[in-house]
Amino acid sequence: MFEIAQTETSKRYIKVSGGYLMVLRQGDPLFPYLESLAKKENIKSATFSGYGPANVKFGFSDKSTQEMPAKEFKNIVLVNFNGSMAWDDGNPSMRAYGVAAAENGQIIGGQVLEAIVEGGSFEIRIELMDKKLNRIHDESLKAKIMEIR
Repeated sequence: MFEIAQTETSKRYIKVSGGYLMVLRQGDPLFPYLESLAKKENIKSATFSGYGPANVKFGFSDKSTQEMPAKEFKNIVLVNFNGSMAWDDGNPSMRAYGVAAAENGQIIGGQVLEAIVEGGSFEIRIELMDKKLNRIHDESLKAKIMEIR
């Protein structure tokens, strides 16, 4: 299991009004850090947003096959990274979408399946919600969605 080491020289997050501020560094994987934070701080649910340089794997939904083909992009800047933090069978469940810019000016976007900080730092603001939310499988959509009760 991935766990965040919180020493003075390796601190990755702090508590701020309404949630947390996470600052990741070169080589840090975004989702394992967010999942570890959810467990360590007993977060019921949250939304998050951030930005920074990364290597990103985007997924693009193909309704005809019900698959999500992925494309990987290296050395891009996620200029908009938004998502939600919920629970699925007792484990943290992240869903995020992003828009990124490449060095040549190309704009790329989609569901963020994986991201690793590449150069500099990546800042994420986590805003807490007061209800525990779960993701459940919706057969009509053939996808896991957030359950609202």
